[in-house]
Amino acid sequence: MGSATLLHLLCLVIALVNVSLVQAEDAYKFYTWTVTYGNLSPLGSPQQVILINGQFPGPRLDLITNDNVILNLINKLDEPFLLTWNGIKQRKNSWQDGVLGTNCPVPPNSNYTYKFQTKDQIGTYTYFPSTQLHKAAGGFGGLNVYHRSVIPIPYSNPDGDFTLLIGDWYKNNHKTLRQTLDSGKSIGLPDGLLINGQPHSTFTGNQGKTYMFRISNVGLSTSINFRIQGHSLKLVEVEGSHTVQNTYDSLDVHVGQSVSLLVTLNQPPKDYYIVASTRFTETPLTTTAVLHYSNSYSSALGPVPPAPVDKYDFDWSMKQARTYRWNLTANAARPNPQGSFHYGLITPTKVIKLANSAPLINGKLRYAVNSVSYLNPDTPLKLADYFNIPGIFSVNLLQNTPSSGPGYIGTSVLPTSLHDFIEIIFQNNENTIQSWHLDGYDFWVIGYGLGQWTDASRKTYNLVDALTRHTAQVYPKSWTAILVSLDNQGMWNLRSAIWERQYLGQQFYLRVWNAQRSLANEYDIPNNVLLCGKAVGHHP
Repeated sequence: MGSATLLHLLCLVIALVNVSLVQAEDAYKFYTWTVTYGNLSPLGSPQQVILINGQFPGPRLDLITNDNVILNLINKLDEPFLLTWNGIKQRKNSWQDGVLGTNCPVPPNSNYTYKFQTKDQIGTYTYFPSTQLHKAAGGFGGLNVYHRSVIPIPYSNPDGDFTLLIGDWYKNNHKTLRQTLDSGKSIGLPDGLLINGQPHSTFTGNQGKTYMFRISNVGLSTSINFRIQGHSLKLVEVEGSHTVQNTYDSLDVHVGQSVSLLVTLNQPPKDYYIVASTRFTETPLTTTAVLHYSNSYSSALGPVPPAPVDKYDFDWSMKQARTYRWNLTANAARPNPQGSFHYGLITPTKVIKLANSAPLINGKLRYAVNSVSYLNPDTPLKLADYFNIPGIFSVNLLQNTPSSGPGYIGTSVLPTSLHDFIEIIFQNNENTIQSWHLDGYDFWVIGYGLGQWTDASRKTYNLVDALTRHTAQVYPKSWTAILVSLDNQGMWNLRSAIWERQYLGQQFYLRVWNAQRSLANEYDIPNNVLLCGKAVGHHP
């Protein structure tokens, strides 16, 4: 055998080994989750909570890019139930989105198996119930997507990894809260804050080591500020985007948002307060945990580090948000630079301006988008669209610009075309902070501003290194602008991440559509699809 042939065989063997290693990482992960009620006392008094496999919060999903998830959900509650995967893009697969516009809820004493792939989205995410007000009782958990071994990340591997699910909490049962909303009243301010479902937690590390803190706001209504006594926070990732690694004393994290921070334990060996407090509330709520150095023999001492001082003017928070920048020299989950898609050079095909409001409709409090307060039908929109069932939703209710007319109830869908590139302006004329989330997509958050958005506001846009993310805050009497590349066909929920507002109508669906049904654009309807409403009797 000649040397050239040997060299050829050696190259072939190396190639096959590399391929097998890569394919081995495209793993299938199998889970069985049983959803039940339990009795716990998160804020000191007993109440009913939602458990997954007996856990509150639910089990953490630790996945790797390209993992295939097969998750069998068994519902043992007395009500239909769904989970949604907050920030997981579900490429071409809105069938697995887990919201009432795309899926029938899992009936009591029944099950449904989710099937999805994590794709190109290294970062910190969450899952939670999308039905009724179940999120107020639990059922949420952390979902972390790690990089494959062949994909570099723009920082050294940390020495440890902590997931902190921080959120406001109500002492009232979720059914009681739901009855309050159904009666046309607000559920008001929460009773406290929890970190990982507890009022007190401890996180232990070694002096001189660096740890990843994955922070998610899993609450229903309030923004939080996060800080660690005596330690700096290096921001490295926001909802799947590697960031310019700025260092902060504290960070605002709004409802539905997630960030990843590197923290080096470079202080004298003792315990330090980890602090979360509500932002922009008349009476701030605060909870603490402990960062424990493994060689510490001293408890956390001294005053708890305070939150930023701008209780109501929002200036500090908006300025901080503008410092979040995309790391253009880092790789994304795929081996290509994050900044290679020049979003700032593309002319939008459509401009949509959305204004939230809180109208009284039939004497009851509702929330609306461009005057339309969304109502979930018995038949998921996705099934109605697929089976051509008329009368379920309207593509003519929601206008591209706000109107001054009274609010009204409807099942609103905004029609768009696959590969549209759209500009969305969230205009907030209310006195409370808003948080908006889009399923199935990341979007570029290109600008924040005070007052009314105008065409001149575009001069302030960041068209170079804005972050892509799936949730964006809108400050009171202010606007936030985003750009979205509609490359993911399906029916996708655009909603308030503040659960009272979502429950009472501040949401709608984007129908990203192409006339030609093709696997290149969207996966087929699942064989195990649940049918409900007018879809019963139809066959996939």
